[in-house]
Amino acid sequence: MESIYWVLTWACHRKCDHCYDARFRPYVRSGLSRVLAEGQTAYRRIVEHLPDDFSYVQPLADGRSERRRGRLILAGGELLIDAVREPLLYPVLDALRDKYGSGGPRLSLQTTGDVLTDHHLEALLARGIWMIGIASIDDHHVGMKGERKFAFMQRIREMMARHGVEEASLGGARDHRVELPARPADAARDYLQEDGPFFVFFGAQPELWVGELWPRGRAWSNGLSNADYSTNFCARWSGGRNFLHHGQAGSEVSIEPDGSVYPCCIKTRVPLGSVVEEPLIDMLDSLREEPALQALNNGDPEGMGLHHGWTRAQFRASAHVTDPTGRPYGNPCIGCDAYFDAHLGARLVALREQRRQLREARA
Repeated sequence: MESIYWVLTWACHRKCDHCYDARFRPYVRSGLSRVLAEGQTAYRRIVEHLPDDFSYVQPLADGRSERRRGRLILAGGELLIDAVREPLLYPVLDALRDKYGSGGPRLSLQTTGDVLTDHHLEALLARGIWMIGIASIDDHHVGMKGERKFAFMQRIREMMARHGVEEASLGGARDHRVELPARPADAARDYLQEDGPFFVFFGAQPELWVGELWPRGRAWSNGLSNADYSTNFCARWSGGRNFLHHGQAGSEVSIEPDGSVYPCCIKTRVPLGSVVEEPLIDMLDSLREEPALQALNNGDPEGMGLHHGWTRAQFRASAHVTDPTGRPYGNPCIGCDAYFDAHLGARLVALREQRRQLREARA
């Protein structure tokens, strides 16, 4: 795989108004124990079922190609709060080291950064973290509005310098999780192929990251999504495009704490399956011939129902609704949701059960 985006936990110390999933929030007492246990119970099987070969083929401008190391992005929630860091994050990093040694994926970690300390940074680097994404540089995160974010960025830069962690500039990369702003002198470097360690700033800035906020979670319920029908998240990096083409450039899937697998970070109504139950590559290979998933893989959500009689016009009509604040709203993600509700969700559930029965019969 080129990339896997693995959310380890829903636990967070924030409840931001633009978050793409309402499950990301503070938890206390039994609720915190329950949420943490979800990731603790699943992570060993998830690691076991990740690809053994975490590499991909990258085409080059001269017509040749080369094999490159993929990336595993660990995210929350907030992975560095006390309730998560030592009970879950560090054991996951140790399990990844046991599985891959030094030959596995490049390990990236996302954090808001406000709980990051020198001690945490030392522990992360010792466990092989290659890139640290500081993901709070926007006006939606509490304490970051206006000029406050710039003083915070300076504090992070000073901490990183103490530990020899270089600031990356990924402004030219395909990843929508880009930082503020790209430094011209570094624009030609391909940080994704350097050994690091690096750190990078990013956030939900209007001009950067996804630009348009997604029709998901609290961004949706609060009426903050500013995407329109021309905004095709599916065709962007970390959308559905190329998710079936594991081993090739552009391949990425998203994994939830319980092992549920999705073709995009924004997430479809129903998961493809669970990597707790079966190896990821086996799951993807079993779904390769599904026409609707092929359409998502091509970045063409409008075409996902053509084999089932859903015309593009019908998809477009289903993609236009009224949002929770009463605004007229249209986006292909809404049409994808409608097609999942009508057909594809039940189909994926049935295929998952067929695979389970086949595994049991073989056993």
